[in-house]
Amino acid sequence: MSEVVLNAVKREITGKKVQQLRREGKLPAVLYGHIAKSIPITLDAKEASAILSNLSSSSLVTIDVEGEKHSALVRDKDRDFIKGNLLHVDFHVVSLTEKIKANVSIEQIGVSPAVNDFSGVVVTEQFSVEVESLPGDLPEKIVIDLSTLKQIGDSIYVRDLDVPPNVEILQDPDDVVVLISSVVMEIEEEVEEEVEGESEVDLSGEPEVITKVRKEEEEED
Repeated sequence: MSEVVLNAVKREITGKKVQQLRREGKLPAVLYGHIAKSIPITLDAKEASAILSNLSSSSLVTIDVEGEKHSALVRDKDRDFIKGNLLHVDFHVVSLTEKIKANVSIEQIGVSPAVNDFSGVVVTEQFSVEVESLPGDLPEKIVIDLSTLKQIGDSIYVRDLDVPPNVEILQDPDDVVVLISSVVMEIEEEVEEEVEGESEVDLSGEPEVITKVRKEEEEED
């Protein structure tokens, strides 16, 4: 994949005042990681949204901040839950000469013959795996072919994943990535889960309400 570049400018505006930037078509973001100090930046919202929509969590992107380039991975994207548009992006700056750990998504292709021949059900156990490599060697995704799963019970394990020799998978090689189950087994498991759920009902009192609040990177002075 060719180099992906996002142009950015440093920003001084923080806190609730960044709402004005968004109204002007700008996207607030921050660079942190392999730099002396985090750098608040602003991106063009339309350009950034189009580019970031095609990147995975292991895709390397170059952030050009007024002529100073930083290699980075996208670590967090805040969105408007209603409109779906980006509100803020965190970029983790990396050194191209130091190995890093990252999660790489798993993409499924093909159709398992067991689905058509034996009414099998594809059960996905792993949607991504953790790997370690130099940033430039990180695969954007790992592809698995479901057409190799021909019988009920056939599985693809972590050890079966095809990655470049300079990329190390950190998870247990015996972990199941995807397997073919029967419809009968799926129904039995659902019934067991329902029975277990009924036995775990808490009648001791009112349910505890927990509110999780994400701490914003930008706080008012």
